[in-house]
Amino acid sequence: MEQRTIFITGASAGFGAAIARRFAAEGARIVATARRADRLDGLRRELGDDAVLPVALDVRDRAAIERVVAELPPAFAEVDVLVNNAGLALGLEPAYEADPGEWQQMLDTNCAGLMHCTRALLPGMVERGAGHVVNMGSIAGSYPYPGGNVYGATKAFVQQFSRNLRADLHGTGVRVTCVEPGLVGGTEFSSVRFGGDDERAEAPYANTEPLTPEDVAETVHWVASQPPRVNVNSVELMPVVQAWGPMRIHRTEP
Repeated sequence: MEQRTIFITGASAGFGAAIARRFAAEGARIVATARRADRLDGLRRELGDDAVLPVALDVRDRAAIERVVAELPPAFAEVDVLVNNAGLALGLEPAYEADPGEWQQMLDTNCAGLMHCTRALLPGMVERGAGHVVNMGSIAGSYPYPGGNVYGATKAFVQQFSRNLRADLHGTGVRVTCVEPGLVGGTEFSSVRFGGDDERAEAPYANTEPLTPEDVAETVHWVASQPPRVNVNSVELMPVVQAWGPMRIHRTEP
């Protein structure tokens, strides 16, 4: 990974920050993007000015994405790995009670933001005949659960978009992987989903040993470290404490 450039969205915390640390540990250059510039500055101070280029970016802003990519300084301009990590879940209400504004925010971030970041960086990868797009999916894209409605649908989009990218990029030398974690602790995911309600946010992890952001970072690093001839199409990972449940059956009163 030495001297390779990794462009990470949502790098201010959680998976993104852990992924930045994992790649930087092997000498990679990191373009760390997120909305919270102060968090990115902290990552730069931690990992070093030469290792991290902090860039304030809201992936919902297509024009901003295009501007950031166009204005990358020479040392960071040739991106080897794009990690589309920015994303969020909001609410856990059934569809008939959900907030349409929250639905739109998930669509704009998880789907549109990922698309536009990919579109902005792909031409350079194709021109160089090398590169890797790593999209952060979720097991929610494969397995539905009550209240998952639009969040799960956005992750199903990430999964299928990744597959279609592979079809489009056949013969270019550019790789695509969808990484699909299950239950992960130690992030802001649940706190964001429940609007900062700490009690609700902590409940899914009570008395469990979930995955960690470092586990996810190690997975991303592994798929990107394979020989150029190897494309890991997708990786699904869960903690041992998690598994599939039975199909639910609703029974009426006799």
